[in-house]
Amino acid sequence: MNREKLTKIWQKYQKEIPEDNYFFVRSCVRQAFFPGAEQMFVRIMRDVLKKNLYIHPLHSTCSGIAYHADIVPLETTMTVVARQFSLMNESGYNNFVPSCVTSFGVYNEMIHMWEHYPHMLEKTKSQLKAATGRDFQLPAHVLHSSDLFYKFRMEIAEKAKYTLTDQKNKRPLKVVDHVGCHYAKIFPDAGVGGAEYTQVLSGMVDAWGGETVDYPERRHCCGFGFRQYFIQENRGYCVAQSQRKFESMEPCQPDLIVCNCPGCSFFLDRWQYVISEVEGKTYGPDNEGIPVFTFEELAALVLGYDPWEIGLQLHQVPCEPVLDKMGVKYDPEKKFMLPFRHIVDYPEKPNVLKWYI
Repeated sequence: MNREKLTKIWQKYQKEIPEDNYFFVRSCVRQAFFPGAEQMFVRIMRDVLKKNLYIHPLHSTCSGIAYHADIVPLETTMTVVARQFSLMNESGYNNFVPSCVTSFGVYNEMIHMWEHYPHMLEKTKSQLKAATGRDFQLPAHVLHSSDLFYKFRMEIAEKAKYTLTDQKNKRPLKVVDHVGCHYAKIFPDAGVGGAEYTQVLSGMVDAWGGETVDYPERRHCCGFGFRQYFIQENRGYCVAQSQRKFESMEPCQPDLIVCNCPGCSFFLDRWQYVISEVEGKTYGPDNEGIPVFTFEELAALVLGYDPWEIGLQLHQVPCEPVLDKMGVKYDPEKKFMLPFRHIVDYPEKPNVLKWYI
């Protein structure tokens, strides 16, 4: 394939990301799994990058997980999405930014169907009007929150206190990027780089001093799969898919995994604990796992925020090996100390996975 054709293909997967003025909708899942991550996104956008990021107090879940699990009907999800856009309209914004990758996929899917089936758009408008008295217009841009950190990755690098570098030998940390399927695979042209060459996370890694690791199962699903996981009897299939990824990346000896999906980060973290307990297997040296970070957590770490303020103590796979390599200063005594309290509650120690207290 000649260079001109390659250039045209790559241009197809470039995304216009506005400079400022974003309507941000939080994630129900991200707040439940790693609440510090989303809060760090808000603080970095506002305090570090000095961007106008608005959060409407009345926004709701997108209904995405229930929709994909066939619990909430399509028409209901369309109306929920329409209400979100209506809140954006009345607030004077047109750059819509969901925190969750599932939500990002849902919003793009609804817009896609409305564009191709105008009668569905009219029906949604009618249902929204009947239920809430509202009307809505489509956003000019639908951006995932990771798109914004990708766009401003160099600004973050300029303000960084730490880099993704092993301070002992000065080598770049080896980083596995796991991009959520609902970011890149449903509508490839909605993400940065398409499905196979997604740059949204690897671009951050490169800018912050790390080295992106390529491996055979790099684009394989994390194993969540919604309906597979929600049916308890199917959860063995979910953990098997994550294990397939771990087995594939293990020879590369990555220092960490970074994700842009709350479900992916949760399961790639938690399944390592499950595998260690069930099979006695870990994927890092000396019974360590491979630490898993969300992109917000990684950005906050680079910028010098306290690891426990970021919320890294909520991870099942301890993050201390990465902190030590980067030279991050932290107080191990405060890891499980709750704000404004001096009582420390320690979680139950794993049987196999190396733990830090």
